[in-house]
Amino acid sequence: MVPNSITELGVDDFVKAGLSPVEANQFNQLLLSLSLSSSDDPAETWRRIVSRRLLKPSYPHPLHQLIYYTIYSNQHSSSSLPLYWFPSIEQAKHTNLGRLMEIHGSRLLGASSYKDPIASFPLFHKFSVQHPEVYWSLVLKELSISFVQPPSCILDTSSNPSKHGGTWLPGSVLNIADCCLQPSSHPKKQDDSIAIVWRDEGFDDSEVNRITLKQLRQQVMLVANAIDANFSKGDAIAIDMQMTVNAVIIYLAIVLAGCVVVSIADSFAPKEIATRLRVSNAKGIFTQDFIARGGKKFPLYSRVIEAATCKVIVLPVIGNNVGVKLRESDLSWNSFLSSGKQHPRSHNYSPIYQSVDSVTNILFSSGTTGDPKAIPWTQLSPIRSAADGWAFIDVQPGDVYCWPTNLGWVMGPTLIYSCFLSGATLALYHGSPLGHGFGKFVQDAGVTILGTVPSLVKTWKSSQCMEGLDWTRIKTFCSTGETSNVDDDLWLSSKSYYKPIIECCGGTELASCYIMGSRLQPQAFGAFSTASMTTGLVILDENGVPYPDDVPCVGEAGLFPIYLGATDRLLNADHEEIYFKGMPLYKGKILRRHGDILRRTVGGHFVVQGRADDTMNLGGIKTSSVEIERVCDRADECVLETAAVSVAPANAGPEQLVILVVLKNGYNSNAETLKKIFSKAIQTNLNPLFKISLVKIVLTFPRTASNKLLRRVLRDQMKHELSVHSRL
Repeated sequence: MVPNSITELGVDDFVKAGLSPVEANQFNQLLLSLSLSSSDDPAETWRRIVSRRLLKPSYPHPLHQLIYYTIYSNQHSSSSLPLYWFPSIEQAKHTNLGRLMEIHGSRLLGASSYKDPIASFPLFHKFSVQHPEVYWSLVLKELSISFVQPPSCILDTSSNPSKHGGTWLPGSVLNIADCCLQPSSHPKKQDDSIAIVWRDEGFDDSEVNRITLKQLRQQVMLVANAIDANFSKGDAIAIDMQMTVNAVIIYLAIVLAGCVVVSIADSFAPKEIATRLRVSNAKGIFTQDFIARGGKKFPLYSRVIEAATCKVIVLPVIGNNVGVKLRESDLSWNSFLSSGKQHPRSHNYSPIYQSVDSVTNILFSSGTTGDPKAIPWTQLSPIRSAADGWAFIDVQPGDVYCWPTNLGWVMGPTLIYSCFLSGATLALYHGSPLGHGFGKFVQDAGVTILGTVPSLVKTWKSSQCMEGLDWTRIKTFCSTGETSNVDDDLWLSSKSYYKPIIECCGGTELASCYIMGSRLQPQAFGAFSTASMTTGLVILDENGVPYPDDVPCVGEAGLFPIYLGATDRLLNADHEEIYFKGMPLYKGKILRRHGDILRRTVGGHFVVQGRADDTMNLGGIKTSSVEIERVCDRADECVLETAAVSVAPANAGPEQLVILVVLKNGYNSNAETLKKIFSKAIQTNLNPLFKISLVKIVLTFPRTASNKLLRRVLRDQMKHELSVHSRL
């Protein structure tokens, strides 16, 4: 039972929570020295304890739990969320956004209105929504963006009315990969700056590897010359490999050479790889012979050639030589590089400069039916994604930024551009992020910004694999991909004396996050404190009418359409129908659909409560009910039909996949047998990362009068059932 007040706790409680008697006495004395009272504001009590660094990262997690949950034990769900991190004026002025506000705030907001970066942040955000062209004119100077031909203006909303989002930076010409690779004075990025640090799994006690900006540029140019020798300008070229140093070099080289990256996750089954190659019309694909993870090797080239008829360039996962026999039409990495070295100046390359709206990357996001949506990233997309990182994650020169991810997902390209357009160092671990080896790399590389997904944090916490490591150089954590669990976040934040976890929620089609945490605002675990800069947002009621701003409510998010970096087309679907059809007008403009159900709390934080459609989020990967049902329906002859729903646990955390089954007449089976069959079918045909939590056999499904399946009803039923299971 949690005590009602921090003042009720004593030495015995701290010993029970895992401290030694000596530590417990010392901790108790420090608490007493704060002169805490049961009548104190809980947030102020927590702030005082954390600011004095009483709760050490090395202390057992039960002690952190005891203090946090005791302080906030009387916080009612109807009130504002419990806060765990608070900005100081001094810190705020040294953030990227705070510095920008200190320089320009008085001029833009008025000398009498601008106070400081914390007090004036809401006003500055509102200004950015109303005057996006002013905000972007300032931020473009903060990033390493160099135009060969500058834009005629920042935003044109009149020349093409069919573009709901406006035309951004019209007339400008650049190569965004070249911007990443060239030195700049602001942000400070020199040829001898460390561009990437990395370590291979299994070499935990070795020195961290480093490559400078100049060395990276030379490597990228060598690969770009080899691309010229094997492909044509404008070709779509896929990458299906782990996010290694070579993968980053290949990504930048494809863009530098005026070609288009096709992003494919290394976890996909051959069928999914083939779909993405077909939709993008890829002319080639870079891959590895194997995937090295957790001390094991898993085949990758064999999966790729089952899917690909185009040219495959194969990198060895270990050593210099490929460990598989290649098809005659395919090339080893060494042979591919040799074709580039035949160029008289192989380490020099003249970038292909293109208009800002030229496509550089094709990424994929699951639709609700059929093929995944093919989302084209133009050169605007990296600008947007890097700018959000600059403003909210506060990526600066000197930072070491690590986020275990993959180039097949939006976070891979986002991480590359956030680092290289802001002057930070990219940190890569070549292996599994699940164990101690990854955590030691974070420590040894001096990581200052660590990105995660909630399921990863849950694994670290439950396995205790990060015990004994020093993560106190981390100034900011980030989290995206799924709903965070409060207790897992408490554990994570405690590892660096309660640094903020910047929650990020957006979409591939936005090239950014539309809601985020901010280092200029107090933060609550698992919540978002603001819309991103220049992003206008309303929450719609059941009739599509926006709730008043700042009123606590629950409804579907509607985004203002003027949005730098957001898509204006899809390669294989109707963009207008997916993102705008049926959305209401607001202040004379049609809102853009995102699909999230948001809750706005007392105090103005946002909590994501799921999807308005039947798209689900499994382990940070968006998929659809229809895709999973299509696989399960034909997995066994006893199955008449299936319904796939995802359910958020009552105590928050990642969504759980539930499959409901109606059996054919005359057939018998049981839930455990079907769970094994469905799991195998999903892992073979969709993604091995998708895990089924529960299979339930039912007699029939609830349907509408027009025979549409009522998944929302099923979801509510299963949410109740899983909560009962959890209590039992």
